[in-house]
Amino acid sequence: MSMFSNFIFPPPSSIFVTTMSIISFIALGNYGISEIRGKHMNYSKFWNANNNNINSGEKLKFSSKVGMLLVYTPAFLTAAASFWIFPKEGFRSNVLHSALTLHYFKRVFESLFVHKYSASMLLDSAIPITVSYFMSTITMIYTQHLTKEFPEPSINLIYPGIMLFLIGIIGNSYHHFLLSKLRGKGEKEYKIPKGGLFGIVICPHYLFEIIEFYGMFFISQTLYSLCFAIGDTFYLLGRSYATRNWYLSKFEDFPKNVKALIPFVL
Repeated sequence: MSMFSNFIFPPPSSIFVTTMSIISFIALGNYGISEIRGKHMNYSKFWNANNNNINSGEKLKFSSKVGMLLVYTPAFLTAAASFWIFPKEGFRSNVLHSALTLHYFKRVFESLFVHKYSASMLLDSAIPITVSYFMSTITMIYTQHLTKEFPEPSINLIYPGIMLFLIGIIGNSYHHFLLSKLRGKGEKEYKIPKGGLFGIVICPHYLFEIIEFYGMFFISQTLYSLCFAIGDTFYLLGRSYATRNWYLSKFEDFPKNVKALIPFVL
C-alpha cells in the first residue's frame, strides 16, 4: 500500500466517490463480458442486435447522429462547466478539466461533422452510455476537488499523463477520420477498414480511447479515475472482440491475422 500511495492520492472519505468507483468498475466490466457473450449495446453495427424475438420498430430509437449527441453532450457541458464550478484549483485540476472538455468536445464535433452513419441507436442503450459518461465526468472532477486536503503523491505523473492523453486523442481522431473515408456520399454499407493500425487490429480507435483514459488517470492520480480506466478497458476489450467476430462473419476476405484490440495479442 505504501508503494501504491507513492503515485495515487488517498481515497477521499466520500460515500459517493466510493460507490461510483465500485459501480464504474463492475458495470463497465459486466458490459464487456456481455459483449463477448453476444449481448450488445445497440449502436453502430450492433444497433439491431438482441432483437431477434422483438420487433425493434416498437422500441424508441434515434438516428445515430442524434443518439451520439445525446451520449456525449451532457458530459461535455459538465466538463466545460467545471472551470466555473471549481475555479483556481491548481494546475492538476485545470489539466484534468481541460482533458475531459477536449475529449468530449471532440466526440461532439465528430458526431456532427466526421462520422458517416448507416443505422440507428436504441434509447435503452443510449441511456446507460449517457449516464456512464456523465456520471464519470462528474465523479472525476469532484474526486479531484476532494484531493485538495491531501499532499501530492511523491511520484508526479501529470506530464506523462499529458503525453498519453495527447497520443490517445490524436490516434483516436486519426482512425475515426479513416473510418469516415470508407464511405462515399450516400453510401451506407460497411467495408473492411484500412490504413493506420487497422492492418493489425480492427479497433485501433478503441485502443487509443483507452490510452486517453489512462492518460487522465496519470493526470489526476485518483483511485476513481483508475477504476474507470480499467472498467473502460474491459468494456472496449469486449466490444472489440465482438466487432472482430462481426467482420469475420460478414467478410470472407477479412484477414485472420488482424486482432481485435491489442496488436499481435488479442
